[in-house]
Amino acid sequence: MVLKDVYITDTSIFMPNEPVNCDEMETYLGYINEKPSKSRKIVLRNNGIKTRYYALTKDGKSTHTNAQMTALAVKELFKNDPEKIKGIELLSCGTSSPDQLLPSHGSMVHGWLPEANAIEVVSPSGVCCAGMHAFKYAYLAIKSGDVSQAVATGSERFSGSIVSDVFEEEAQKLVELNANPFIAFEKDFLRWMLSDGAAAFKMSDKKNEEGLSLHVDWIEGVSYANEMATCMYAGGEKQPDGSLKGYMDFTSEEIKNRSIFSIKQDIALLSDNIVKLGGQKIKEIFERRGLETTDVDYFMPHISSEFFKSKIFDLMEIYGKGVPYERWFVNLSSMGNVGAASAYLMVHELFKSGRLKKGERLLLLVPESGRFSYMYAMLTVC
Repeated sequence: MVLKDVYITDTSIFMPNEPVNCDEMETYLGYINEKPSKSRKIVLRNNGIKTRYYALTKDGKSTHTNAQMTALAVKELFKNDPEKIKGIELLSCGTSSPDQLLPSHGSMVHGWLPEANAIEVVSPSGVCCAGMHAFKYAYLAIKSGDVSQAVATGSERFSGSIVSDVFEEEAQKLVELNANPFIAFEKDFLRWMLSDGAAAFKMSDKKNEEGLSLHVDWIEGVSYANEMATCMYAGGEKQPDGSLKGYMDFTSEEIKNRSIFSIKQDIALLSDNIVKLGGQKIKEIFERRGLETTDVDYFMPHISSEFFKSKIFDLMEIYGKGVPYERWFVNLSSMGNVGAASAYLMVHELFKSGRLKKGERLLLLVPESGRFSYMYAMLTVC
């Protein structure tokens, strides 16, 4: 078999509505128990996010579904020649926040694209790595010669799971029990981190005849779930022994009173392990592939908070694989944490910036705290 080269030939994004600044957040998300969050200012001070996007109106009503946003990002790829959308042979869509359990997210996106043909659709799930898994599936399909043109997407609509209505039953139950009426930090913490949006890569076995393309040199992933406990989760509740009890084993009353479907994170487990494990794997990749940090022109790590930036830098220095800050490219402060779309959003902004020069190399790093998974990719401008 002759393996083909794979290129990103265009990128696009769809961000819903106007950017939301830090002081406006609870206007959109609502107050729990009619009181401002005690953790909001603390979390925002550490995460460095200045603006983010919500698929919501100011009274908390939905403006877009995840699938709609993703389809709009896909259509943006073909805005100059809409008929070319019929050339897509594969649609690969990753998200951690689908609009429903069934049908799959990718199928729902395809449903919003009546202009496209009947094609293969795949829907990787997970947390932040889901978008990279979608990217890798499209990459492998093109590289093997199975298809010649594909679109990969990453998207999130977190806002629907962090509005105050999700927590009202739990808050009221706490009041009735004379307990602390504020939602646990593991739940409240993520309300001030997450953002909505969608992004897409147009991928081909041929580079652009005019303008720049990004050659996909390689994509690798690793999971440490064999040795690590669950850290970030939704649709379940962590038990005293560290196991995760899924929503199907709760009664409907428990699901309502304990905000089982809210997104939660074990902060202590995250802080102790997310950087360490990611640095361990990147060291191994560099050594195996004979890479040096001088080979990297843009280091593009997905970080959920500016809090982790210096920790990543320091650990890579310890491993001897440090990249100076002037070669980092991160847009967390303006976009927020858009999970599975974050790597796409960074690549899009840089690709459209006019800064790239042929021969430059982009290193992507996407950590996922669900149960500690990581994805890495190298792109070369051509």
